[in-house]
Amino acid sequence: MSGRAPLGQLTAHTGSRITLDGRYGPIAALSAGVPAAATVLLVPGYTGSKEDFTPMLDGIAAAGFRAVALDLPGQHESGGPPDESAYLPAALGEVIAKLIESLTADGPVLLLGHSYGGLVARGAVLAGARVAGLTLMDSGPRHLPDGVRLDALALGEPMLRENGLSAAYAVRERVSAQFPAWALLPAELKDFLRARFVTSSAPSLLGMAHGLRTEPDLVTELAGALTAAAIPCLVVAGEQDDAWSVPDQRAMAGRLDAPFAAIPDAAHSPNTENPAALLATLLPTWHAWLES
Repeated sequence: MSGRAPLGQLTAHTGSRITLDGRYGPIAALSAGVPAAATVLLVPGYTGSKEDFTPMLDGIAAAGFRAVALDLPGQHESGGPPDESAYLPAALGEVIAKLIESLTADGPVLLLGHSYGGLVARGAVLAGARVAGLTLMDSGPRHLPDGVRLDALALGEPMLRENGLSAAYAVRERVSAQFPAWALLPAELKDFLRARFVTSSAPSLLGMAHGLRTEPDLVTELAGALTAAAIPCLVVAGEQDDAWSVPDQRAMAGRLDAPFAAIPDAAHSPNTENPAALLATLLPTWHAWLES
């Protein structure tokens, strides 16, 4: 990747801000399009939000889907409970499964989870979510492997507990500065990323971080649930993913009997790094699922 980074989460789109009913109160979301073919529910990762999918919203809508991107409970503009365990993948998966139950009133639902959101999406399927397809994007079979991201969690947790959200974000920003792409981000996007972090709830960040350190390998269980419910699956990752390795994600796809796709010119977030190539992979796959 070269040149100046695009606006990413601040990309202009035609979607509207909506509120969904959640287990712990209103869930903030963005919606674009109508569910002509299906509703695509987009679940963000750790420290993420609905805005992570703004570069994709109009493309999904133009393909005949309704795109719904949400803040998980405790993230950004969605409230959540004080119990840190409520933010583990299985617990959040139950929240998403209940939400999908209401969305199916408008037709089929396709579920996509990015990074930690992939672990949550897996939890939703294991909780019995009735989806017409599952996409796991830049998400692995278990907790994060050793590396910079896991180290950052170890550094950030005591800072968050002892000094609060702003101090913890300062640590996160220092870690981000180790990646060349950070220097390319526009100042207004950096301001948004900071504001999003400090408006999220501390229990949600702490609970999700614990999940990223401890989530077990549940691929065998997921494979069984997908087979039992005849749910198709796709595993997709940026070809330079620096969280879970691409070989590990490809192997996970094999265990799920699912195809694997690598997105060029992208690392851990193809949704913002190369959304056009990502959509070129996702949209034909989703249409094929619904036509089969």
